[in-house]
Amino acid sequence: MGDEALLHAGEVVLLVDLRRGKRHLVTLRLGQAFHSDRGFIPYDTLVGLPEGTVAVTTRGARYLALRPTLAEYVLEMPRGAQIIYPKDLATIALFADIGPGQTVIEAGVGSGALTLVLLRLVGPTGRVVSYETREEFARRAQRNIEARLGPVVLTIRPQDIYLGIEEREVDRVVLDLPEPWRMVEPAAQALRAGGLFCAYVPTVPQSQRVHEALAAHPAFALAETFETLLRPWNIAGPSVRPAHRMVAHTGFLTLARRVQPDAGGSLGSAPPAASGEDADAADGPGPEGA
Repeated sequence: MGDEALLHAGEVVLLVDLRRGKRHLVTLRLGQAFHSDRGFIPYDTLVGLPEGTVAVTTRGARYLALRPTLAEYVLEMPRGAQIIYPKDLATIALFADIGPGQTVIEAGVGSGALTLVLLRLVGPTGRVVSYETREEFARRAQRNIEARLGPVVLTIRPQDIYLGIEEREVDRVVLDLPEPWRMVEPAAQALRAGGLFCAYVPTVPQSQRVHEALAAHPAFALAETFETLLRPWNIAGPSVRPAHRMVAHTGFLTLARRVQPDAGGSLGSAPPAASGEDADAADGPGPEGA
């Protein structure tokens, strides 16, 4: 068995209660232990064991010990602000096309969930610059990030991004802010040609304002707004049905591409309504005998 499969002192581990399903994110610190109402597990007994081990507490409760996935880590990590949920993080990663070597500007660091995803995707050759005015959020995010990824190259600017973006020729601007429409012009100045703007907001009025600002701007095109819903299913023998609870609405994503001025503006808005013969054709076949 390779050494990478063994649990090491100092790393973050997910303990899953096999009877109740409750999850606990812990750090394997030598000389310390995990405590619950079902007994305790000394961390020393887990160090050196293979991932996927079942640990038994002093009262006989069974816990599965695993390294958390990034989605599991984000849901269980300490937080001081509302996080972006994994379903939206995954959507941002793909639709904003975050990849190795990119320079990404982020604003609204919060607890560091989005920053974690961005850092892992851009890799050691990329760069993430996070604007965050609240020092306590920046400190918590840094701790969460280092606990998961170890030492990383992250630039945190303690500046109000509404006052402007210092960087130029960046690949992506990803915003988790209350008023992202105020950032459309600064983002146009910061993004390289072909770069991508992405905003995450929780409400319809916010998404409408940022979408309309992008659609009206001559340097942006292909504006689109959507949300992602996640519905789990219960599968137990003949009982197969949707779960009673689902992660439904959490936020809207609005994206647009940075283009040359003569290609932007109305290109990102809804197509004009058809008229005359075109409208008839667009409506498809009429009622029988029409």
